[in-house]
Amino acid sequence: MSNSLLSLQKSKDFLIAIDSDGCVFDTMEVKHKECFCPVTVRHYGLQAISKFVRDSWEFVNLYSIDRGMNRFPALVRVMDQLRTRPEVLRRRVDIPCLEALNDWIRTNPKLGNSALAEAAEQIPALMDALVWSETVNQAVIEMVHGIPPFPYVHAVLSKAADQADMMVASSTPLEALQREWGEHGLSDYVQKIAGQEMGPKSYQLSTCAGSQYAPDCILMIGDAFSDYCAAKSVDACFYPILPGEEESSWKRLQDEALDHFFARKYQGFYEEELIGELKKRLPEHPSWELKG
Repeated sequence: MSNSLLSLQKSKDFLIAIDSDGCVFDTMEVKHKECFCPVTVRHYGLQAISKFVRDSWEFVNLYSIDRGMNRFPALVRVMDQLRTRPEVLRRRVDIPCLEALNDWIRTNPKLGNSALAEAAEQIPALMDALVWSETVNQAVIEMVHGIPPFPYVHAVLSKAADQADMMVASSTPLEALQREWGEHGLSDYVQKIAGQEMGPKSYQLSTCAGSQYAPDCILMIGDAFSDYCAAKSVDACFYPILPGEEESSWKRLQDEALDHFFARKYQGFYEEELIGELKKRLPEHPSWELKG
């Protein structure tokens, strides 16, 4: 399978783009709780405030409007949260500012390890974040395997394959996506797997879809508002896999939502009601800020 987004050639009238972590696979919890957060605590020497690091890391990456954010801006967001939390300030722990990383994020559209490694050759301050990210990847390889897709995923993809071209649109590294989708027999359903190295999901969608498909013939399936924003950047439809209700979300997609989409009757009240359900589950502010 070519890594070029332009290799996706239209063969059907519809395009379905699918996020992976937390959407197709129940991997978000284990990756963030057992890999990202512990590596962050160790790498940045935050053992003295590990409880608060965990609070912030899990809120940003799992339980907030920022769920699904790329790892590098997520790291900056967590450090910014910690720097302003009173309980952390009272412990006088040095929280890294990550200014060089933040500058790189603002100026680089492709937030992956290869792009960061290239930038680090010119800006040595970026090497620390690269080592952190590579350590996370190694932890994921060691920890995350043997996790099957959510129930009804195979059934949905099988049903959709007759009428739609399909692709993976994800901020996960490509190697992990290819391994996970291949391991569970899902690769044959999709014409393209796009990971973080290929840019943000909005770019992945616009490049693949282009003018090939009518906007209401494109559906993005995801579990986060980053997926919703990517869909709306090309005026596409969005179907939410609700965190905590993944199985019932996939069943509803199989039994009901796909039929609305293929009938081109998805957008409007039906879609807005589903998006409203996602909003209820992913708040903007953490509980400790509201208490303050």
